[in-house]
Amino acid sequence: MTAVIELRGVTKSFRTDRRSSTTAVDDVSLAVEEGSIVGIIGYSGAGKSTLVRLLNGLEKPTSGTVEVLGVDVGDASEATLRDLRRRVGMIFQQFNLFTSRTVAANVAYPLKVAGWKKADRDKRVAELLDFVGIGDKAKQYPRRLSGGQKQRVGIARAIATDPRILLADEATSALDPQTTAEVLDLLREVNRRLGITIVVITHQISIVHELCDQVIVMEGGRVVDSGDTYRVFAHPRAELTKRFVAAVTQGVPAGETLSALAAGGGDLVSVEVNEFSSEDVSAVFHRHGARHSVVYGGVTDVLGKQLGTLTYRVHAEDLAPIVAELRAHTDVVLPGEGVRA
Repeated sequence: MTAVIELRGVTKSFRTDRRSSTTAVDDVSLAVEEGSIVGIIGYSGAGKSTLVRLLNGLEKPTSGTVEVLGVDVGDASEATLRDLRRRVGMIFQQFNLFTSRTVAANVAYPLKVAGWKKADRDKRVAELLDFVGIGDKAKQYPRRLSGGQKQRVGIARAIATDPRILLADEATSALDPQTTAEVLDLLREVNRRLGITIVVITHQISIVHELCDQVIVMEGGRVVDSGDTYRVFAHPRAELTKRFVAAVTQGVPAGETLSALAAGGGDLVSVEVNEFSSEDVSAVFHRHGARHSVVYGGVTDVLGKQLGTLTYRVHAEDLAPIVAELRAHTDVVLPGEGVRA
């Protein structure tokens, strides 16, 4: 596939005073393939916001090359960057709508700037509002809308001029879980039906799990992990990635929790669930005639696949062959012993 975004050895530093500077993005190289949904995840200070500004040409790199849709952002003139921004849509955490304009006028704004005739603008706006599910809100003002409806307006405005790329900067951070799920469904439709490449900037691992084909994990301005979303989270290379996974799957019990579970009898066996699913784990226990129940842990869904760690209380005459069979497929810990295959 064709890369629509390529960064090669990109560093972005800012002067803090005459003698010193701070580096927000540090020697980053990455590629985003056309038609994909890519998540860039990291905590505050990771460099995500600066990276977005580099992608839409609001900042130029200190060194390295930022290429978006074939345009070298660092060398481009302001006129070239204005043309590029028409092909790169943007949605924001706080929506950034014009409060004094109606929903329809907000969506029409980029079309008016691009020189569309009024009749064409009106037709396009009606199509877009129907697409995002708020066709009946055209004459209302943003103050009358819910957060989810405001973000739908933002998405309609961002895709009005048929961009090839959509940048979503913390676009669901201000929304409740149900509304977030609805917005993610809409973004999937934007990608699937319109073929728009989407880059999602977020600190929420759940957003990446549910939406993104590829993930880039950033820390301290650097890329510390990247690749297929399931691979990255099922087999994390960086400590930060491991912490993201542990935050939603609980991991292996320890301390007082482990002591309380151990007092309940049986053997505790913690099993990493990945391509080897929880159903596969249960099948192993059943083959050995072992009574078992989940007593700790959690499993999340990554693009329809299970990922997590489950701790079982197991009652069996001989645990060793059960553990051996499980370890032939996945990682196993016997809590308290600290033994991992």
